[in-house]
Amino acid sequence: MTLRSIPAGTNPNVIIKAGGSVTVTGHESDLVTAETSSKWGLKVERRSESEIGRARAAVGEHVLFDLHIKMPDLNGKTNMEDVIVVQMGGDGVVSVPASSNLKIYTGMNITVQNIKGKVDAYSGRGLTLRDVFCLGNASAGGTLTIDCQTLAENEVEYKAGGDLRFYIHDLTSTRIRVKDLGGYWEARIGGGEKSVYLKCGGDAILVTDQKVEPLPPDYILGRIEKPAAS
Repeated sequence: MTLRSIPAGTNPNVIIKAGGSVTVTGHESDLVTAETSSKWGLKVERRSESEIGRARAAVGEHVLFDLHIKMPDLNGKTNMEDVIVVQMGGDGVVSVPASSNLKIYTGMNITVQNIKGKVDAYSGRGLTLRDVFCLGNASAGGTLTIDCQTLAENEVEYKAGGDLRFYIHDLTSTRIRVKDLGGYWEARIGGGEKSVYLKCGGDAILVTDQKVEPLPPDYILGRIEKPAAS
C-alpha cells in the first residue's frame, strides 16, 4: 500500500486523475491524503493553474488519448491559484478537506461523499455523488447517481451510459428535459427559470418533493420519486 499526503488548507482546489476507480471523502483536516495498492504508481503534488492543461478524447468507455501538458505562461504571471493534483494509475482512496473544490477524472468508477464545495466529475463507468453541496459538470459511461444540495449553473446537462438518478435538494423553478431508454419527456417545476437536461442510455429517475408539471406537446412524465424519509 502506497500513501501520500500534503497540506492543502481548508478549501483547496483538488484535481484527481485515476486510471481505475477512486473513492473521495471529505474530512475535517487540512490534508489531502491519497493511497493505492496498485503497482501503477501514485503522485501527489502542488501546482499552479497555469501549469495544468488537459486534452482528452474518448469513444464510449475507451480513451483514445489523455495528455497532461504544462501550459505556457504567456503573460509572465506567476500568482495563479495553487491546485493540488493527485494522480494514480489504478484504484485508490483520497481524503480531502471537506470544503474542497474537486475535479475528478477516472477510467473506471467514482464515489464522492461529504463535500461542502463544488464537484465536477467524469467517469468511464459508474459515478455516485452523495452529500455533496454544489454540483458542476458530471458524466458517466455507466450509471450516474446524483444526490447533491444545489447546482453551480442555471443551465446544465448530465449524461450517462446507463441509468441516471437525479436528486438536487433545492431544485425549484426548473425546466427539465429527459431523454432515456423510454423516449423523451419534458416537465417544469415552478416557473422553470433554470434548465436541466438529462440524457442516458438506461432509465432516468427524477427525485423531488416538488410538484412536477408535464409540458406539451405530449404532456408525458417519466419516472419520478419522492426523496426517502430521513
